[in-house]
Order: sequence, then C-alpha cells, then structure tokens
Amino acid sequence: MTGKIIRVELSQRNDYRFDIAFGDDMPLLTSDEPAPLGTGLGPSPVQMLCAAVGNCLSDSLLFAFRKFKQVPKPIQCVVMAEVGRNDDNRLRVLHMTAQIRMGVLAASLEQLSHVLAQFEEFCTVTQSVRQGIPITVEVFDSAGQQLK
Repeated sequence: MTGKIIRVELSQRNDYRFDIAFGDDMPLLTSDEPAPLGTGLGPSPVQMLCAAVGNCLSDSLLFAFRKFKQVPKPIQCVVMAEVGRNDDNRLRVLHMTAQIRMGVLAASLEQLSHVLAQFEEFCTVTQSVRQGIPITVEVFDSAGQQLK
C-alpha cells in the first residue's frame, strides 16, 4: 500500500531546542522542552501533539458541517494531555481530551446529530494517535451546551 509522504526536517539548535522546517516556504517552528531539560523557547513535542489532534479534529468538524452547507464557526478547541508514568516507569501520554466549542447555537445547525456521529472518522491525526492513546472528544455549542 502506498500513500502520500509528508516530510518535516528537524535541526538541533541547542540542547533540546530544534528548528522544524515544513517546506514550501512555510516559516520555521522552534520546539523546546520545558525546564529543567530545555528552556521552553517553543512548544514541547507533547504540546505539538495536542495541537495536531485539536487542529485535525476542528478541521474535520468544519469539513463535516460544510458537506451540509452549515457554518459552525468560529470553532475553538482545547486539548489536554495527561502525562504520567507507564508500567515501565517511563513518561508517556496516558490520555488526551479534546473540547471543541462551536461559535453558534446547536439549534441553528442542520444535520447536527449526523455530523457529530461521523466527524471524528475524517480526522487522520486523531484516528492514528488513538491506536496508542485514548482520546476523549467533547463538543459544545456557543452557549456551552454539551452536544457530544
């Protein structure tokens, strides 16, 4: 089975700080571990994992609503990762929770139950990460009503 290859280049700058190049004239991103390992001059790898999951879920929700010509924006997403020790006493991401808030009331969206039932399946990153890390996804409307 062949698929598209995504290439990202990392170059160490100092200790745990890396410049990350995505190509195509995109700006560099600097990552760094927080103290005491690094200096915290950029997002940590766990923070970037959270960002990737949240971004992909938000994109997938928007994509699913747009199929029905619905506009749930602006979308906001908060992703939290629980980091702790596994059975081998190694630090691991043990669980993630993504909370998505849409910018409109649930009552203003058609096909809401259909979209909520399927949008996660479009999320390449979340479905891939879920193979090793449990991820809870919650969706709220603009009034804070939990829909999922």
